[in-house]
Amino acid sequence: MMGHRPERPVGPDVWSTCRELIPAGSVYAFLAEHRDELFPEEMFADLYAATDGRPSVPPQVLACVTVLQALLHHSDPEAALALRCDLRWKAACGLGLYDRGFDPSLLVYFRQRLRRSGDPNRIFGRVGQVAQASGALRARARRVLDSAVLEDAVATQDTITQLITAIRRAGRQVPGAAQLITERCRAADYNDPGKPAIAWNDAMARQELVSGLVTDALTVVAAFEAAATAGELSEDAAQALALLALVAGQDVEPAEGSDGTDGRWRIARKVATDRIISTIDDQARHVHKTVHQRQDGYKAHVVIEPETGLFTGVRLTMATGTGNHEAVVGVDLLAADPADPADPLADPAAFEVLGDTAYGTGDARAALLDAGHTVIIKPAPLRPAVAGGFTIDDFIVDEATGTATCPAGVTRRITRTREVVFGIACRSCPLREHCTTSKHGRTLHLHPHDALLRQARHHWATDPGLTATYRQHRPMVERSIAWLIGADGGARKLRYRGVQRNNLWLHLRAATLNLRRLINLGLTPVQGTWILQPTTG
Repeated sequence: MMGHRPERPVGPDVWSTCRELIPAGSVYAFLAEHRDELFPEEMFADLYAATDGRPSVPPQVLACVTVLQALLHHSDPEAALALRCDLRWKAACGLGLYDRGFDPSLLVYFRQRLRRSGDPNRIFGRVGQVAQASGALRARARRVLDSAVLEDAVATQDTITQLITAIRRAGRQVPGAAQLITERCRAADYNDPGKPAIAWNDAMARQELVSGLVTDALTVVAAFEAAATAGELSEDAAQALALLALVAGQDVEPAEGSDGTDGRWRIARKVATDRIISTIDDQARHVHKTVHQRQDGYKAHVVIEPETGLFTGVRLTMATGTGNHEAVVGVDLLAADPADPADPLADPAAFEVLGDTAYGTGDARAALLDAGHTVIIKPAPLRPAVAGGFTIDDFIVDEATGTATCPAGVTRRITRTREVVFGIACRSCPLREHCTTSKHGRTLHLHPHDALLRQARHHWATDPGLTATYRQHRPMVERSIAWLIGADGGARKLRYRGVQRNNLWLHLRAATLNLRRLINLGLTPVQGTWILQPTTG
């Protein structure tokens, strides 16, 4: 049952008695004065049962604590302690001086209610409505797409640890698996929380351990595969079995001279494309933000209005997978941005869209142009087959006739799979050494949107206005990203596991940063609406 704010606080009202101690213009002071307008009680009514029962902590208090927690990137115990001891937190939440707050576990339940509701990101949405109503986004027809890597909250596990942990998990969650493991699995003591006691500096001992663990894993999977296929296992049990099967196959391969049927396996001399890095958080992945920078975690995708620095859209996804690519998620987020910032139900707007090379794919450009946007996205650099030699732009492609002509003047047809094979014509070509090192000659692989990509590269190279606009708005975007990850980078490290929990955190974090930014711009409620009233002096 939803609780309501008591008529009288526990002890002296902190905001009334200590107002001069709370920094003016801060998020604390703003919440102390306007939390009822910002987070009306009915906003959270669907999270609670309508029947009689024990009243909860008022949701407005929980919302304010959650906002401050996300702003300062506090843990649940840190946030609960601050609410109990910090006058600023008490004032922001409307508590009395002697109010002892609540147990940290209540924040876990509140986030769980939000996550399982029909509108889990309502706090971000509410702050967005306030931004729209205030006019902060009015006539702001420019958006920047970007992303940041957020590090996961678990340790990356090696192959042996993952195999052992996955077998133990199957033993706990799959009915009958624990007995099977005890009777038939001998590679390790799966009741021992540590690693097996072997000579770890002995390559043969390590391979024997890997072989035994893979054999045990496959034994468990085979024993319950039929039950999982028939739908006889619970969701948790089926997931544990699927994870075990995945871990047993992603990092190992048959040993030299074996096909795996004899039970001999070794650590694979490769890295799986979508490798699970921890069985504790099976959605965390390796991330290559740049060629030289590798991290483990998730990707935070953002849409930023570059003049105000406000986040107009955010989403957290796994770090790998075609559907999680920046260009795919960025276009999707942009489609939800309303045409009239004062009307969140309006059709999507036509923006001037800026982004780095990650958003410059042919599919993304085509989608943005089809939606009516103006695209200012840095093209990816071309890599010639021979250092300093010809790139694909040195070939003339005629889509009308379905042909392509090389720098030497040889013309070939574009195949159904959009390849152009010059083959034998390259054998005696005087330009061969500047074009290809393949003994079969040069072959072009044309993108379905090749003409669009060529045009983008040409405009970027010849129109200085594009690069000037791009560079003009990067500083504010970089500042917004810096706010997101924190001044010391502390908020880059996530506190939760899985996409859903961390996506909720990302929306809360963006909402609090937006709120702080709007307050700095002079956000004030006047006669039931919101305005920006810049301070003077």
